[in-house]
Amino acid sequence: MVKKLHITDEQIQELLLEVDNHLKLPGPLMPILHEAQRIFGSIPVAVQKIVSKATGVPIAEINGVVTFYSSFTLEPKGEHIVGVCLGTPCYVRGAQTILDAVKTELGVDVGQTTKDGYYTLDAIRCIGTCGMAPVMSMDEDVFGEINVTKAKKLIKDYR
Repeated sequence: MVKKLHITDEQIQELLLEVDNHLKLPGPLMPILHEAQRIFGSIPVAVQKIVSKATGVPIAEINGVVTFYSSFTLEPKGEHIVGVCLGTPCYVRGAQTILDAVKTELGVDVGQTTKDGYYTLDAIRCIGTCGMAPVMSMDEDVFGEINVTKAKKLIKDYR
């Protein structure tokens, strides 16, 4: 079952407190959105409306920022984030084949979360480990010299 966002009064109050703190500083929108993502795990339209009302920033502008920057997400992510690097060194060493195998293994496309809410699949760009290409990440852990077999094993091991 895909994780649904449940907004609590406590979360709203925490966000409003962060809005008040950041409105006193120049350029408050980005830090506010980062706090919103930390609090809610994503920034869907319902959360964007709260930010808009509290800041006076039009929702269209907020949505433009949220959808432009890859660090923000409109939907909750899975418990574990699986990333396959598609930077040039990884790509030329077979990362697309690995990504295709991981998509099949998880039954999702890039940017999607498994039905059980356990994994979200991301295609990532260079993470600075080009000497170990191709690389794959599981949350904050990076694994180098990955192939299809190793990638499938990593996914199973994280269960």
